[in-house]
Amino acid sequence: MRGEVLFNTDRCKGCSLCVQACPVHILALDTTRVNAVGYNPAYCFDMSKCIACTNCATMCPDTVITVKRLDV
Repeated sequence: MRGEVLFNTDRCKGCSLCVQACPVHILALDTTRVNAVGYNPAYCFDMSKCIACTNCATMCPDTVITVKRLDV
């Protein structure tokens, strides 16, 4: 199963709970930018490795993340 991780980056508080929850370690905080609320938002740096487990979306306290399951 492959997935696509979508972030509402302007609402992300940079708590990194999603980064810690990802079993394939493809999420990080983007230290090169600041979002609308003044935080470094989370992002996926290697979407091709996403297994659509939804751990990141489940852990996000602000429902910033949506995971789409892709048929391959």
